[in-house]
Amino acid sequence: MLDETTTAALPPVRHWPALDLFGVEFDPVLAELMREGPISRIKLPNGDGWAWLVTRYDDVRAVTNDPRFSRKLVVKNDVTRLAPHFIPVDGAVGFEDPPDHTRLRRAVAPAFTTRGVEKLRERARALLDELVDEVLVDGPPADFTERLLAPFPLAVVCELMGVPAIDRPKMREWTGLILSSAQGAERSQRAKEDMCDYFADLLRQPRDGDSDDEGVMGLLGTAVANGEITASEAVGLALLIQIGGEAVTNNCGNMLFILLTHPEHLARLREEPAVRPRAIEEMLRYIPHRSAVGLSRIALEDVTVAGVRIRAGDPVYVSYLAANRDPDVFPDPQTLDFDREPNPHVAFGYGPHFCVGAMLARLETELLVDAFLDRFPGLRFAVPVEEVRFRRGALIRGPESLPVTW
Repeated sequence: MLDETTTAALPPVRHWPALDLFGVEFDPVLAELMREGPISRIKLPNGDGWAWLVTRYDDVRAVTNDPRFSRKLVVKNDVTRLAPHFIPVDGAVGFEDPPDHTRLRRAVAPAFTTRGVEKLRERARALLDELVDEVLVDGPPADFTERLLAPFPLAVVCELMGVPAIDRPKMREWTGLILSSAQGAERSQRAKEDMCDYFADLLRQPRDGDSDDEGVMGLLGTAVANGEITASEAVGLALLIQIGGEAVTNNCGNMLFILLTHPEHLARLREEPAVRPRAIEEMLRYIPHRSAVGLSRIALEDVTVAGVRIRAGDPVYVSYLAANRDPDVFPDPQTLDFDREPNPHVAFGYGPHFCVGAMLARLETELLVDAFLDRFPGLRFAVPVEEVRFRRGALIRGPESLPVTW
């Protein structure tokens, strides 16, 4: 929480390297920073200078909900960061502040309400059943990342966006390049431009009378026609929503990895289906779903956080991963506890930038977890666990492949 300033000396600047970690191992550098204090100073592998890092749950929520910290200013500053590439686009709602941030989110909000998401439930279930049926026909072994975890969220978000099935492989390739530094900044930039060009073309296409004006592209087209947002802002929003589906692929891959390495937890979810919603929330809290930290903010004025004066112009990061392991909020936070209640985790963020697709992500996750548990009895790894490959050089953590048998 924000509190009175102390006169303590500034903490040292700590170098935070980009680590390729195995499984759901918690980043040891972040663990050290959490032990050293609720606020520290860090330098990431790319960008200039240093930034503040806020790790305590109450402080994280306070900073993310405080209008004195700006995302928009980050675009104009070469803040220290994890990725070598920095490619915000016009309309990238993640880099906007209210009121523009509010205006942009409003344009697509109807697609992500309970009603909007529930409209997709049966279609999403049918898409997943089709994929699962194909896997069962082919028989074990199978790479679940390739066969289920990658194509299912992609298919759902493409349904939501209005992207034809024939174009989904391109979307998957572009998304992977945008979210990874493995092939360099230039390749990531080109993938971003290709996806933007695609959505610009899609937005220009006339919609017939049967088109879904409550889908994302329909909502964006209407907002542009009404002068509520610009065409370039609509393209930026479309890109953000499209690549957001990748988080479900990785999070659910991490969940399956957890269940296959915690057989007692897996058995319980098979025997007690009513526990599954609570278990999903606990796994969302527990999973270190990204590498290092995400997007920074810049202080618009002097602000005191955890007794430390942050000066106007200072960049600030919050760690949702650290907040989800705060022992003052989550007793015994290193333990995966499917009976944990309450569980006010911040896996989807907090404040104005709370993930717009959180409800859709939960729907997809519920369907995938049910499929793992109900349609694949005897599910287990097809290789020694230490041979399971996790993504390298990626901003979002998750298994590159999940070879399983049943």
